Amino acid sequence: MTLLEAIEIRRSRRKYLEQSIRPELAKKLQAFAKEYSEVANARIELVFDNGKAFDGLRKTYGLLAGVTHYAGLIAKKGDAIAEEKLGYYGELFMLQAVALGLGTCWVGGSFAREDCPFEMAEDEKLYCTISFGYCDERDNPREWLIQRITHRKTKRAEDMMSAVGPAPGWFMPAMRAVERAPSAVNSQPVRFTYKDGVTRAGVENNSWIDLGIAKLHFELGAGGGEWEFGNYGGFTK
Repeated sequence: MTLLEAIEIRRSRRKYLEQSIRPELAKKLQAFAKEYSEVANARIELVFDNGKAFDGLRKTYGLLAGVTHYAGLIAKKGDAIAEEKLGYYGELFMLQAVALGLGTCWVGGSFAREDCPFEMAEDEKLYCTISFGYCDERDNPREWLIQRITHRKTKRAEDMMSAVGPAPGWFMPAMRAVERAPSAVNSQPVRFTYKDGVTRAGVENNSWIDLGIAKLHFELGAGGGEWEFGNYGGFTK
């Protein structure tokens, strides 16, 4: 499965089967986490077979069940670029997990940070987690109901972009991939512009992780290219 195909089938999964990840699969996930941590200058730390941070309704508000495997996304406090890179490379990790047949979900606050087994420096912050694991093929009624409650109507590409003059042929396929990008409370805050041959992406509300996620989706939808990190950074194809 390609990453673009993973974008098409990915959806937030909140109920997991309490099964250990197969060793060969865990090895691949560890390799992705190590590679992306190095290029992001941040940390994607994996936890297997330890759901303490997600145990109980008090911690998850009843939104998650059976989480025993997850990735912790860690970077220096107050570093907007590092936070954006966590979004970009965290989503890349997530799509790799989906391509390997796992269910996944971005988790911003429905877990107990104090129960996560990460060694943290004083200047570091655990920004969020990504749960992953085996799921039933279909959403159960509880998952379906949570999806309906927690998700707003998805914005159209046209609502997230502006273009001055004719854009290149890859621009709209890239924006269609952005339509499917996850974001906090499904707010989809990232705005894309095309002007004078330059594509830029930015946010007005400091949603740096959402910015990184959307940039990755755009890049994959465009069939490749490279982003300049930072708010309203440019895209080169």
